[in-house]
Amino acid sequence: MVVENFEIGIIGAGDMGMLYAQRFQQAGYVVNLCDTPERHTELQSKHKDLGLNILRDGYAVSRRSDLIIYSVPAVVINSAVEKYGRATKVGAIVAGQTSVKTPEVQAFLDHLPDDTHIVTCHSMHGPNISTRGQPLAIIRVRSSDEHYERAVHALEALESRMIFLTYEEHDRITADTQAATHLSFISLGTAWSLQGYHPWLNPQFISGINNVKVAMALRIYASKWHVYAGLAIMNPLAKRQISCYVESMTTLYKWMVAGNRQEFRTLIHDAADFVFGRDRSHKKIMLDDDVLQQLSLSQVPDEMSRPNSHLSLLSAAVCWYKMRMSPYDNLVCQTPPFRMWLGIVEYLFCDHEMLEQSIETALEDRYTQAEDLVFYTAVTGWGQCIELGSFDGYRERFEKTAEFLRPKLEQGKDLSTMILKKLTNGEAQASMNK
Repeated sequence: MVVENFEIGIIGAGDMGMLYAQRFQQAGYVVNLCDTPERHTELQSKHKDLGLNILRDGYAVSRRSDLIIYSVPAVVINSAVEKYGRATKVGAIVAGQTSVKTPEVQAFLDHLPDDTHIVTCHSMHGPNISTRGQPLAIIRVRSSDEHYERAVHALEALESRMIFLTYEEHDRITADTQAATHLSFISLGTAWSLQGYHPWLNPQFISGINNVKVAMALRIYASKWHVYAGLAIMNPLAKRQISCYVESMTTLYKWMVAGNRQEFRTLIHDAADFVFGRDRSHKKIMLDDDVLQQLSLSQVPDEMSRPNSHLSLLSAAVCWYKMRMSPYDNLVCQTPPFRMWLGIVEYLFCDHEMLEQSIETALEDRYTQAEDLVFYTAVTGWGQCIELGSFDGYRERFEKTAEFLRPKLEQGKDLSTMILKKLTNGEAQASMNK
């Protein structure tokens, strides 16, 4: 059942805006949609058969909609609300879809009329995944009980798994689950670009959990840069975790090349005991060996495979250990990249033989140490870019790497979707068998 006499407006017709618009329209709502005025004619022509009201701008959407969702990049949320907020329909509900809520909520409080009800949200996934069953953060900022219930009722059309948070809780959880995760994957892509050869031609990325690294990195680079830049740069809690990840990797890499074997081993095992416990026989993320072997983009024969230190994964566990943070506490608001990231870290640390090989490779294999130097350089470069708050620098680095990886971006996105589906189906089956 839809909320009666209730129109939903969406300002921003990007990928997520269009996903929302179509879901609400299919549920039976009148949907008013706009992007920038110069795109009005293009949108009318492109989406004329979708049953949407394509309006000229945010003023037109705001004046007639009962629920207005700003689906714009985090970097422009303040200017968008400042521009269109004054046109908000009396008594309307306003929400946003940015990945960092502190600046979004501040923009709403600064620029919306006092009679506006603020109930914001965040779908914890990208536009290439259905909203059905995925986590949806619901955040009540300022509203009457009646308007809050109407907002929640309307958002039920997405068929998502609702999680009710404050905006401060949201930003802490997204920092904990996404900051270092995204840094690791985008740094892998940049390292491959710096070396000038693609991962599907690299003998260190042939099989197993390396398939996940490649697929998820390509998935991220197939998306838009601002999706990741906003979280990394505008969320101060994200910067804290990114700094810890860089420091953790720096420590490990220095000990690798300096030959500090005992210090390296002790830190890895301390991190393992803290994050995964001493008994690691029961994994919580059900990554299947057969799935990991079957889904691959590699063009290198298996017999040419070389060992991998998995420095990116070792650094993740050390980062969690140093921050005294259990990644499992945040699975309630998991994103697909985080779930896969935690899954492959867990897979490594819960396999004694694989972990031992990883440690020995890191300490003894000169080829691997040379390869990891490039990855270390990429991580520190991204860390500095984020610390400086440079959106232009972030965009330039991201788009340059994406262009290098372009031959396989769509294939990698499809592969990662297959991995995620198999993971979800496997966990559902395991849950049924309990």
